[in-house]
Amino acid sequence: MSDRPSRAALLAISHGTSNPEGQRLVAQLVQQVSDAAAQRGLDHLVTLGHVDVQQPDVPNSLAALPESMPAVVVPVLLSAGFHVNVDLRRDTAGLDREVRISGALGPDDRLVELILQRMESAGVDAARDALVFAAAGSSDHSAVRDCREMASRLQARLGGPVQDAYLSFAEPSVPEAVASARAHTAQSGGRVILLSYLLAPGYFQSMLERAGADLVTSPLLPVGSEHAPRELVEIVLDRFAAGLAELTPVSHAAR
Repeated sequence: MSDRPSRAALLAISHGTSNPEGQRLVAQLVQQVSDAAAQRGLDHLVTLGHVDVQQPDVPNSLAALPESMPAVVVPVLLSAGFHVNVDLRRDTAGLDREVRISGALGPDDRLVELILQRMESAGVDAARDALVFAAAGSSDHSAVRDCREMASRLQARLGGPVQDAYLSFAEPSVPEAVASARAHTAQSGGRVILLSYLLAPGYFQSMLERAGADLVTSPLLPVGSEHAPRELVEIVLDRFAAGLAELTPVSHAAR
C-alpha cells in the first residue's frame, strides 16, 4: 500500500517584476494560497520564487527548502512559454530532491470569468466596443496557442468577436490590432478596448496603457486590491494537487 508524500513544497514561481505594487500583489496571492491550504488541513510548505527580475530565483528557492523535501513548482504564469518549457526544466533538473513542474495558470475558464469581471468593472460594452485580448507574447508557440485558446473561450462566452494580440514576439502586435480596431469603430461608434491578459501591474501593463486604445482593463490582480481573486487561489491549488499526484508514492513500510 502506498500514498503520496505527507508533506511537500508548493513552490510558486512568478515571472518577477520591478514594479512594487506588482510584487505586493503576487506575494499577497501566494500568501492567500498558503492560508487556503492551511484551512483545508494541508500540511504543505508554500513559498514564492521568481524566474526573472526578482530574487530568490528558482535555484535559490529550491535550495532553501528542507533537505530532500519533494516539491511541486507551480508557474504563476498565464501560459507555459519559454520560462516554463526551458528555464524551469533546466533549473529543476539533476537535483537531490524530487521536483514536478505543474501546468501554468491558463488556459482555464476561471480566468475567463476574471476577465469578464474586469470588463464589467470598466464599463465595457461588448456589443459596441472593439475588443482586443492583449497578452505579453512569447517566442514559444505553445504559449501563443494557449493565449489564442483563451481569446476563443472569451469570444464564445461573449458571442462576439475578440481579437488576440501580443506585446512581443507573436502577431498581430497590440499596436496593429488597435489600429485595425480603430478603423472598425470609426463606423460603429464604439471604443477600442484592450482586455489585459496580464497577471499584475508592471512593464507590460504600462505598455498596454500607451498603446493608443480608448480603455485598458485592469490586470487579473488589480492595483490596490487587498485580496487576490478566489479563482486564482483555486487554480494555483489545483495545479499543485495535479503535480502532487505525480510525485513518487511513499511506502507505508518506509515510514
